[in-house]
Amino acid sequence: MRQPPTDPNQSPPFDALAARRLRAALGMGPEHVAHGMRTSYGLPHVTPDLVVAWERGSATPRGAELTALAGVLWCSPAELIGRPRTLREHRIARGLAPEDVARTVGVELQAYLRMEEHDAWRGNDRQSAALADLLELSLPDFVAVTGREAKLAELLRSAVTTRWQGYVRPVSRTVPLERAFLEGVLQELHGAYQGQLTATLSWGGGSGDAGAGGRAFLDRIVDHFWETVGRGTG
Repeated sequence: MRQPPTDPNQSPPFDALAARRLRAALGMGPEHVAHGMRTSYGLPHVTPDLVVAWERGSATPRGAELTALAGVLWCSPAELIGRPRTLREHRIARGLAPEDVARTVGVELQAYLRMEEHDAWRGNDRQSAALADLLELSLPDFVAVTGREAKLAELLRSAVTTRWQGYVRPVSRTVPLERAFLEGVLQELHGAYQGQLTATLSWGGGSGDAGAGGRAFLDRIVDHFWETVGRGTG
């Protein structure tokens, strides 16, 4: 299902505790942070009360504010946000402007901005590889940012509920993993899912919602996939 357009003013996930911890480690008060953001970054609206609101989680710094806050606290923007989820959040986490990303990956700026607005990456394989390198994306983040996560979830659900062997190639087209390794991952997931069904039947004594364990497993199928991949590559 197509995702709704992303609000261009939406803030990235801010880690208020990290901001407070970094400020305290520098021996600074909210007034020092606000002063630095006003004088060094040209943000006259930033007050000590606003800094406190950020640290309490009642307000969230937006793009320019987040970059300035990171500068004052001598850290990268990535240290002030939670795990990035969208293309825009990953860009902000790396402290990059849209122009930087568009130029490096080889797309027109307006086209890139539309991708961010709709949270829908449309680059080709070469551009996708350049994006992953520039934003330092992990494989799970790369799959999510390039819009492949929903397709991956669909394939994995089919793989564990039917014959997993028939889904090795389709999954490999979505996730660039070596075939033999992927076979082991899908086989393990299939066994884990079947185990959930068996366990649910045993716990329920043949009564109640016998499929609850299996449905719960399927709901988190992508998470289970990456956890299994991680154990195999760790």
